[in-house]
Amino acid sequence: MGQAFDLSEYMSKGIENIVKNVLKSSIKKPKETAFVMKYMLAVKDAKNKRDILESEGEHIPPFFMGSIATNCNLHCKGCYARANKSCGDNLKSDELSQERWGEIFIEAKELGISFALLLGGEPLMRRGVIEKASSIKEIVFPIFTNGTMFDENYINLFDKNRNLVPMISIEGDKNQTDDRRGIGTYSSIMAAMDSLNKKGILFGGSITVTTENIMTVTSREFVQELYSKGARALVFVEYVPVIESTRNLAPTDKERLVLEENIEVLRKIFDNMVFLSFPGDEKYSGGCLAAGRGFFHINANGGAEPCPLSPYSDVNLKECSLREALRSPLFKKLKDKEMLIGEHDGGCLLFEKEEDVKELLEL
Repeated sequence: MGQAFDLSEYMSKGIENIVKNVLKSSIKKPKETAFVMKYMLAVKDAKNKRDILESEGEHIPPFFMGSIATNCNLHCKGCYARANKSCGDNLKSDELSQERWGEIFIEAKELGISFALLLGGEPLMRRGVIEKASSIKEIVFPIFTNGTMFDENYINLFDKNRNLVPMISIEGDKNQTDDRRGIGTYSSIMAAMDSLNKKGILFGGSITVTTENIMTVTSREFVQELYSKGARALVFVEYVPVIESTRNLAPTDKERLVLEENIEVLRKIFDNMVFLSFPGDEKYSGGCLAAGRGFFHINANGGAEPCPLSPYSDVNLKECSLREALRSPLFKKLKDKEMLIGEHDGGCLLFEKEEDVKELLEL
């Protein structure tokens, strides 16, 4: 990949390429073409809003992550969200209301945020929040889903609202996926992809990279199969160990190098797909992008956190605006103490500095 790789430029060009392809395929679908053209204008308008605020000394990240659900219909092996208690059974009582999520999406639009990644639990378990997102056409919402809940009603919702982009989790081949996510999951995922592709709905895949599946998920054959199903974006997320017994699954420097080199090859072969690696790609942005530097995370209960892998918060969106949350004292301390920048060889900086982050909360 080399030091010349520019993540933000790559994302901009990649999204541009996807948009061009959507336009080509939607030439007979005036409604879809109209949405894409309006969104391109909205992205420019959003950047102008952020630039104005930046000139006034206020930095607004271009995107945020929101975990909108605590529940999930699967029990995947080694699930980070269940391990840190952000996902589980009977946790719904403290969840942000769908009305508040709707307000947050409007606030994000007004601040110039163009992307909002929706996570879970399983986000499709909160249809009301997804519907709130669908009405904010100036923001694209990649929705990270396990892919097992795509009934006809959901397919129709995604079909009518092209700003909702499903990102379906997959672990590799049938055996690898079913082993981690449960028997029958792979078949459900393939059926969902076929349904989305039949309607011409833009979607992608989310892959948790481990020492066991890395050679499968970065192979040309695997990506070709997803491409033929209609996937146009892949996000590779390095596995984070939840207990000592799963530490052997976490990528080491050796696997990170393989991931980086193989993604570089895939970008050349599949030039109209977008490939992102988290947190690997961050090292080309001068360090960690969390805590509002490039993005931040809102947990299901409303806490503003630096990142899903650094689940610590000192402000809550139940009690403050999105703009106020970005002024979190914790975020400021992380930036002032330069914990987000410096040498970055891969891996998650804040996950590795967990004790330091906890100490900042106590100051």
